[in-house]
Amino acid sequence: MQFERLGVFQYSHEEDTTGYLLEDNVTAEEKVDRANRLMEIQREIASAKNIELVGKEMKVLVDRKESGYFVGRSEYDSPEVDNEVLIDASKFYVRIGDFTTVKIVDAEQFDLYGEVIS
Repeated sequence: MQFERLGVFQYSHEEDTTGYLLEDNVTAEEKVDRANRLMEIQREIASAKNIELVGKEMKVLVDRKESGYFVGRSEYDSPEVDNEVLIDASKFYVRIGDFTTVKIVDAEQFDLYGEVIS
C-alpha cells in the first residue's frame, strides 16, 4: 500500500486521551528514528507519484510569488504541507489568487514545475 500524501507525527503522551493510561515505553530517540524512516520511504513514493504527473494538466490556485516563481497548489494539495506548483515568473505572469491551468513539465519530491496553458 502506498499513500499519495502522508504526514508523520511522533507520539506524545497527552492527558484526556485513551492512550494516556498506557505506558509510554518508546524512547524519544526511537520515536525520531521511526518518523525519519517513514518519511524517507514516503519521499521515494512522493517523488515517483510526482514524476507520473509530468505531461499532465492541472488547475492551480496561485498563492504567492517567491524567489522568481509564482507558487500555487492543485485542488489536491493543502497549503504549507503538500506539493507546491512552481511557475517560472520570468516566462509567465499569473495573478495571485487566480486559478490557472498548467502543464506539469518537471517534478521533484514535493514540488511540481508547471507552464501556464490558460
